[in-house]
Amino acid sequence: MTDTLFAIPLVTISGEKRTLADYSAKAILVVNTASECGFTPQYKGLEQLWQAYKDRGLMILGFPCNQFGRQEKGSNQEIAAFCEVNFGVSFPLFEKIDVNGEDAHPLYVYLKKQAPGVLGSEKIKWNFTKFLLSNQGKTIERFSPTTKPEELKAKIEAILK
Repeated sequence: MTDTLFAIPLVTISGEKRTLADYSAKAILVVNTASECGFTPQYKGLEQLWQAYKDRGLMILGFPCNQFGRQEKGSNQEIAAFCEVNFGVSFPLFEKIDVNGEDAHPLYVYLKKQAPGVLGSEKIKWNFTKFLLSNQGKTIERFSPTTKPEELKAKIEAILK
C-alpha cells in the first residue's frame, strides 16, 4: 500500500510532474493551504520548520485548496508569488487541488483513510490540516488546523532519529 502512496502523481505549482518518491526525506509533512485564511500565518511556522529540519530529512509539501470559504482564489502563479513575497516560502508547493469530494486528489484520499480525523471522520474540515508521515509511509498522523507548526517539533524529531 505504501508503494501506492509514493507512486501517486503530483504536479508542482510550476507544472512539473512528481511523486512522493521524488522527495528523499525521512519525514514528510503534507499541508492543505490557503492565502486568505485565518491560519495563513502558519506559512511562517512551516517555513521555519523547513529551514530547521530540511537538512536532517524533513520535507514539507504545501497543497493550496479553495474548498474552504473560497480562501484560495488565485492562480497557481499568484499563489506561489504570494507565499514567497509574504512568508518567504521555499518549501515545495503544488498545484491547487481539492481535498474533499468527488474530485479529491488521490494523495488526500489515501491520507484521510490512513489517518481519520475527529470521531473517525475522513473529511478535511479546514485549511492547514497537516499529515506527518515517515519516508516509508508507515507513520501517518493527522493534525488539526489549530495545531501550530512549531507544536510538531517533537513528532518530527522522533521520525528524524
